[in-house]
Amino acid sequence: MSLLACGPSVAGRTRGEPAPYRLASFLVARTKLASPTPKELMNALTKPGPHRVLRGDLALAGLPGVVMTPAEGLGLPAVAFGHGWMQPAGRYLDTLAHLASWGIVAAAPATQRGPLPSHLRLAADLRTALDICVDVRLGPGEISVHPRRVAVAGHGMGAGAAVLAAADDDRVQAVVGFAPAGTSPSAVQLAPRCTMPALFMAGPDDPKASAPSQAESLARAWGGVAALRTVRKASDLGLVEGWHWSNPLLDGGPERKTQRVARALLTGFLLRYLTDDKTYVDVASARSDIPHTEAVDLTQEWAPQASGRPTAVLGLR
Repeated sequence: MSLLACGPSVAGRTRGEPAPYRLASFLVARTKLASPTPKELMNALTKPGPHRVLRGDLALAGLPGVVMTPAEGLGLPAVAFGHGWMQPAGRYLDTLAHLASWGIVAAAPATQRGPLPSHLRLAADLRTALDICVDVRLGPGEISVHPRRVAVAGHGMGAGAAVLAAADDDRVQAVVGFAPAGTSPSAVQLAPRCTMPALFMAGPDDPKASAPSQAESLARAWGGVAALRTVRKASDLGLVEGWHWSNPLLDGGPERKTQRVARALLTGFLLRYLTDDKTYVDVASARSDIPHTEAVDLTQEWAPQASGRPTAVLGLR
């Protein structure tokens, strides 16, 4: 049975309307006529890509969760995406669909959603999601994932779990995290074992946040090339979509501008490191001037923020 049994509807909207995809394709084609600027690339990447998107259910393969894929394509890249603390996978549907519209299979496990989750089990579920993408038939013979073009990504607790997954899986070619939270065991302590490229994003330092983001600690401890970007005016929960009962318990909420910037950076970074397309080198570079973000210089001395709160380990963002 194909995992893509639910058809091309995504979050109540039909993907495949021609105008947005023609616009995105036009912008990408235009940038290829000359050396594209990071601003031009970001403008293109904030819009849907050229692919019609299909939605499927990971539960058909034994893992609760959702998967989004392009309507067709062989040897595609794939990413497993980890959710934030107590957040359902449904709060990331537009982000997953955006990745799929650019040709990236995106799977999000819907496990470990309780108040005391196991970060190691979520990391294992991210690896299982990659196994499903690579080994299970995703469509009617028109969709396949290349076994060496896979990545892990996540938000909050899920970003920390993505690091745990990458530390124990040599298939992983890239890691991306938005506002990564602390984990047990510590993702920062395991980061030196990770030699694949990584991108970490976070909002400006917020004294009202439940716990400091681990983004800079991870980027500085990383065993490979790492980039760290501050997304202007972003809160830790800016990436999530829609309302959820946990909203009153957490600081911040959905932010459309944060979502546009984070999705573009995530998409460009994965296209750079999971495909042979070098168009997005400047988007993935730590030195590029990216609109609405600031690159953090990891060569400068830095002292991590001290926090005596256990909420960082719980993944509370």
